[in-house]
Amino acid sequence: MNIQRLLRHLATTGRAVRRAFPPRTLDAIEQAIRAGESQHGGQLRFVVEGALDGSPLWRDQSPRERALDLFARMGVWDTAHNSGVLIYVLLADRAVEVVADRGIHACCGADMWSGVCQRMEAQFAQGRFEAGSMEGIAAVSHLLMQHFPRGAGDGNELPDRPVIF
Repeated sequence: MNIQRLLRHLATTGRAVRRAFPPRTLDAIEQAIRAGESQHGGQLRFVVEGALDGSPLWRDQSPRERALDLFARMGVWDTAHNSGVLIYVLLADRAVEVVADRGIHACCGADMWSGVCQRMEAQFAQGRFEAGSMEGIAAVSHLLMQHFPRGAGDGNELPDRPVIF
């Protein structure tokens, strides 16, 4: 276990999450997701976690492993067109992960998602959490519009509101 990481996670409080993602930013994220989903057939979830605790922290779970775990637990994989995408932010590690279901991942690949993460992380490093979130949502929505344009029967399968852990 990395002691520096452990201390960083123990020191990252809910207050840090609320400062980075205040209610107006969460509202903006929700609106951006809703607007994007009105133009494509994909489903986007946005999760912010201040820090790991308990078993994930003790096991030294990586941000990617945690994102995959939440992708499964939140049912993002269970969409009609296999076009669910999770944007996961782990503040204590200053990490962003994008996990895409097999339908959209097959069209875009890991390099595309890595680019989205890097652009968001660059914004976050400057304290621009809302701007970084909007940039990431716009990039994912653009990819979903290209590969999964909205069809007549497409509905909202997952909640648009960001989740804070």
